Amino acid sequence: MGELFRSEEMTLAQLFLQSEAAYCCVSELGELGMVQFRDLNPDVNVFQRKFVNEVRRCEEMDRKLRFVEKEIKKANIPTVDTGENPEVPFPRDMIDLEATFEKLENELKEINTNQEALKKNFLELTELKHILRRTQQFFDEMEDPNLLEESSALMEGSEGGRGAPLRLGFVAGVISRERIPTFERMLWRVCRGNVFLRKAEIEDPLEDPTTGDQVHKSVFIIFFQGDQLKTRVKKICEGFRASLYPCPETPQERKEMLAGVNSRIDDLQMVLNQTEDHRQRVLQAASKTMRVWFIKVRKMKAIYHTLNLCNIDVTQKCLIAEVWCPVSDLDSIQFALRRGTERSGSTVPSILNRMQTKQTPPTFNKTNKFTSGFQNIVDAYGIGSYREINPAPYTIITFPFLFAVMFGDMGHGTLMTCAALYLVIRESRLLAQKSDNEMFNMVFAGRYIILLMGIFSIYTGIIYNDCFSKSLNMFGSGWSVRPMFYLYKVNALQLDPAVPGVFNGPYPLGIDPIWNVATNKLTFLNSFKMKMSVILGVIHMLFGVSLSLFNHMYFKKPLNIFLGFIPEIVFMSSLFGYLVLLVLYKWTAYDAFTSKDAPSLLIHFINMCLFNYSDPTNKPLYRGQMGLQILLVLIALACVPCMLIVKTMVLRRQHLWKKHLVCGPDLTFDLTFNFGDVAVHQAIHTIEYCLGCISNTASYLRLWALSLAHAQLSEVLWSMVMHLGLSSRSGGGFFGLSIIFSAFATLTVAILLIMEGLSAFLHALRLHWVEFQNKFYSGQGFKFVPFSFESILEGRFDE
Repeated sequence: MGELFRSEEMTLAQLFLQSEAAYCCVSELGELGMVQFRDLNPDVNVFQRKFVNEVRRCEEMDRKLRFVEKEIKKANIPTVDTGENPEVPFPRDMIDLEATFEKLENELKEINTNQEALKKNFLELTELKHILRRTQQFFDEMEDPNLLEESSALMEGSEGGRGAPLRLGFVAGVISRERIPTFERMLWRVCRGNVFLRKAEIEDPLEDPTTGDQVHKSVFIIFFQGDQLKTRVKKICEGFRASLYPCPETPQERKEMLAGVNSRIDDLQMVLNQTEDHRQRVLQAASKTMRVWFIKVRKMKAIYHTLNLCNIDVTQKCLIAEVWCPVSDLDSIQFALRRGTERSGSTVPSILNRMQTKQTPPTFNKTNKFTSGFQNIVDAYGIGSYREINPAPYTIITFPFLFAVMFGDMGHGTLMTCAALYLVIRESRLLAQKSDNEMFNMVFAGRYIILLMGIFSIYTGIIYNDCFSKSLNMFGSGWSVRPMFYLYKVNALQLDPAVPGVFNGPYPLGIDPIWNVATNKLTFLNSFKMKMSVILGVIHMLFGVSLSLFNHMYFKKPLNIFLGFIPEIVFMSSLFGYLVLLVLYKWTAYDAFTSKDAPSLLIHFINMCLFNYSDPTNKPLYRGQMGLQILLVLIALACVPCMLIVKTMVLRRQHLWKKHLVCGPDLTFDLTFNFGDVAVHQAIHTIEYCLGCISNTASYLRLWALSLAHAQLSEVLWSMVMHLGLSSRSGGGFFGLSIIFSAFATLTVAILLIMEGLSAFLHALRLHWVEFQNKFYSGQGFKFVPFSFESILEGRFDE
């Protein structure tokens, strides 16, 4: 139970692994995920390590699998995920896996190459088919006397005389549709208008065999006279990447060629279908084992990477590794080593030997799915130093509570709770879906945090008696409203408990609902929430300072207790703890009739720090107040030199005593102690703490500010949106109310739940990182990163 409140006890251990059993032992440790290997070859190049060839072979297998996976995704075939966690294959099985992947890759490449060639041939035949059909239409149209006369007029006069017989040549081809206008202008300019172009669009798009994209193309035929124009036309077609095809001049030849092309297209389509069916069968068979293959290869690669961190003894028969591991898991690690040795068939057991070291161990906090989110909040500020108090268990309560103080609303809290409950109840199904949405994954990871934030928001909403900016009258108001209207003779409702017969007693739970319609509601809530924020803030900070005591006790630093913790707790209690007591005293000492004569606590506190007691307008709260306050300020001031000077001098004295005790007068002393550095460090810490007590207390006023802002936004949204629909008296009011309610619900979720919720979340985060954790948490450690197959494979198949 004690390990819940501080990081796990770690130890440095040395592993002696027999060469034939090392692979299986590391495999079992990867499945266990409780050891962090140290690199014992930091000066050895990665390409000169013993198992570099095995790593390269695994990378090559991984490359082939990624190629197959890409082909599977391109074919829209789902990868089967049975949740199976296959065992790591033995090193001798690597040859079989390599052969399997090599055969699969070559088969797919051959299929793709053949398919691409077939598709290219199919595309050419399809284009030729369209050319033959369109060309026949062009020639049929050219038999029209008007068109024939027009084309003849365009072509005559270029090379022969006017009476010479006209002999026109032509080329036919296919070009992308978007290039037609530029193609036509280029032909006109280069050939100076001495060509005749006819074009027609191909209705159905054609598939590009290289990219697989659908391309829209057009058929064209160009008539010209002479070889010179023919050469120019072909060069222009080549420049525009137009495909030219041979086209017979006689209708009969074109008809025979078209019949032959159609026959070849039918045969080719049948071959393409068979090729695609074969490709689908290969990919579907691969998709069933793709995940298992990936896991095996990734595990093998991770094992060889880890083996490269080890040393090899002079006999070449034993691998030596050094690992960080939790002391509580040593038995599990020993069992994993025995299991690995048995699996390898070795008769020599692996040895685990604990080592003594002065190196700082990594920090490891065991978590589960509930506590991991809160631990991540703490770790985002900084990884805790080894074995210091872990703030995460306390954050489980304080974080959602401080959030709820700013977000308190029964309605909004209920919506947030329902959303989080949905994620919690369906977490298994949502985990299986493995969404790629980064925002959703972040919210899903914090589902338990959101759940507690919603529950606490419902609680504070009950205290505030606030539900979508409206109050619930569950117990009946403690105010007599009618006499108040009679007394004041105004339409504005002002609540004053000093008026006789108006106030009958306090509301049983939370704030009286009548305050929701009072014009002095904001004045009342301002005072209430501001004082509540100061009280919560001081209690939170005092709790943080108190936790530092357990750190000093655990690390056996009595000097930090007497000249650190005690002055800090006394300083804060003397000033700000006393301020909290003043607030509580003022609430109990003054009633409705005497509250008008109550002095200002803010002025009292300022005068207390300035020793100013001559202000006649600010009367004392109780007898002997001046003497007590002077004593408290003097005590607080006395704490400053204790932290600033006394602790520094005691540290220096301890150093000199150790020097004399260890070395004597004639020996050199190698322990370094820089008095200036220690003094400056202690001065910075003291000034930061003393000024921080003031600024941190003021920082907790954000609880008051954001709470009022949330309540006012909610009220504005109700009055400006929902109130319009409820006040309608027309026959179509129901339909209008439906539309307005949809807008109200959308704005509530977008503004009050998401934006305001995120704002309150960030402010609660700041209060924990800065105002709370800096009292006891240094966060200067480094994280324990165990060798774990689970973390290596996590997210691999979501890409």
